[in-house]
Amino acid sequence: MEEKILLKKYANRRLYDTGQSKYVTLNQVAAQIREGRQVEVHDAKTKEDVTAFILTQIILEEAKRKNVLLPAPLLHTIIQYGDNALVEFFDKHLQETISAYLTYRSSVDEQFKQWLGMGMDISRMTQEGVAQMNPLQSILKRFAGGPEPDKDNTSK
Repeated sequence: MEEKILLKKYANRRLYDTGQSKYVTLNQVAAQIREGRQVEVHDAKTKEDVTAFILTQIILEEAKRKNVLLPAPLLHTIIQYGDNALVEFFDKHLQETISAYLTYRSSVDEQFKQWLGMGMDISRMTQEGVAQMNPLQSILKRFAGGPEPDKDNTSK
């Protein structure tokens, strides 16, 4: 597994990638996460871990561009009950639910690929079967009422 990307967050909201020795944007961090990388972000002054804050900021920026993240009634519930009722849900159940969904989606995609492969095999087998039937074409034509090739050539 790749090492985590270590970032420093400065007071001016800039993020500094310590591995690459350069400043990065939230979009660049999001792209690295989509590639499967993990990030860890610390405040440059206090050394406090602010990873969750930065990841939340990335999600909110993307939601702002798409104009939706979560339905309004759910957001009202989150604000209404705050930390009391939702901490356990977000800590345990939400991650498990999303992981289960992604696993299920992956297995469905794999099953669909297998079905497509089977369809290709059936198509190939059908074509081969038809090709093997060609020697029988002359016999089938006789039964269908077609002229017999030997009689046509000998009578003329």
